Amino acid sequence: MDGTHDTRSEREKMLAGELYSAADPELVALQIRARDLTRRYNATGHGDGTVRLEILRELFGAVGPTVMIEPPFHCDYGLNIHADDGLYMNFGCVVLDVCEVRIGAGTLFAPYCQLCAATHPTDPEVRRTGLEMGKPISIGSNVWVGAGAIICPGVTIGDDTTIGAGSVVTRDVPGGVVAAGNPCRVLREA
Repeated sequence: MDGTHDTRSEREKMLAGELYSAADPELVALQIRARDLTRRYNATGHGDGTVRLEILRELFGAVGPTVMIEPPFHCDYGLNIHADDGLYMNFGCVVLDVCEVRIGAGTLFAPYCQLCAATHPTDPEVRRTGLEMGKPISIGSNVWVGAGAIICPGVTIGDDTTIGAGSVVTRDVPGGVVAAGNPCRVLREA
């Protein structure tokens, strides 16, 4: 690109982690789609496992065969969530998936965890434009995330790690450790 005219869609800019307009008609339509699908999902009952999995397959970018998410569940787009086999999310989890959110096999989330790939400019002048941005999140396999933990934009958590309840994860966490706190810090090896 020569820098004079960016021909990429707002969705392409969003996925690239660059400033984009969430008011773009394509993105608004995708948000409405996600709201409709999560509304259907959240209305299912305990015995509706097959229906739930069908909805998740339509909602997510990729989903393993035994993913289980307890309603209520909320997300921005759904299409940017890639969940491997054996994912379990307890009640009230939220995924702001403006960029890719990848979750490894056998990973478990306690109630009310938040995975927030969405962020806003820290420069007040840029923030006034209404433009937003995001950074991808990657969570390894066999990770346990305690109740109420918040995973911030751009964070990677390695395999076999435990994140303590109420933690605010602002930086990458290696595999095979127990980490907790605000900000989240490694406490010991697992």
